[in-house]
Amino acid sequence: MQKIILKEYKKRMVKIIQFIDNNLDTELSLDKVAAIAAYSPFHFHRIFRMIVGETLQNYIFRKRIEKSAFYLSLRKNLSVKDIYLDLGFSSHSDFNKAFKKYYGKSPSEFRKLSPEKFHTISQIQSKNGQVDAVFDQYICNIENLLNWTTMNLKIKVTQLPEMNLAAVMSLGIANVESSFDLVIDWAKEKQLFSRENVKMISVYHDSFKVTAADKVRIHACILLDEKLEKQEGQVFPETIENGKFIVGSGEVTPADFEQLWVSLF
Repeated sequence: MQKIILKEYKKRMVKIIQFIDNNLDTELSLDKVAAIAAYSPFHFHRIFRMIVGETLQNYIFRKRIEKSAFYLSLRKNLSVKDIYLDLGFSSHSDFNKAFKKYYGKSPSEFRKLSPEKFHTISQIQSKNGQVDAVFDQYICNIENLLNWTTMNLKIKVTQLPEMNLAAVMSLGIANVESSFDLVIDWAKEKQLFSRENVKMISVYHDSFKVTAADKVRIHACILLDEKLEKQEGQVFPETIENGKFIVGSGEVTPADFEQLWVSLF
């Protein structure tokens, strides 16, 4: 009975997480979000924290700040005002205060200090208890990296068609394996492995540049021939629109996987 209830909680959280991430520019009160999940605010608050690992308020705050950090670092053409309005902050002072609380720097200072290419933004706590942001760059020789890429990968930009997926949400890198187990079990019941060219896909909805590995949202997916019409338990439909993609093909060892990502980006 307990397992059935937990599955239902996780099923509803998929819809809630997607709603929040798609509506960060709007007012997201506990009452509003709980109503979408069809739970009372009190009950929803407890369930959300149990499944997601943080309170609703903290999750929304973190997503807004991390997304703003990503924009500040990599989308230099966007003004600070455009960024904070796009992420639901009512004023520059509110955004400035919230951002500084999270990263220990004002948005403008953060943008000025962030390098064009970095691996992750780490939060560190100084001796006086203040939070600060540190940009961890890949330390590598560009010539060696290019040589490695030439020898190990075939990289091209290609147009890919729309992809219809069946997905299971994972919160944190450590939970990806169990999410793929759920997708595989679901696919076995549907006898999908009898097809040719079965493809399993990981879809990343957060960037490791700004989000901690234990909080990154990853969808474990299987490519479908036809669109999944509705959610079935924890398995839900997801679509990747057609467009141009960077495609890197080759065989690498697990030890080379990080270098593979550096080569692509």
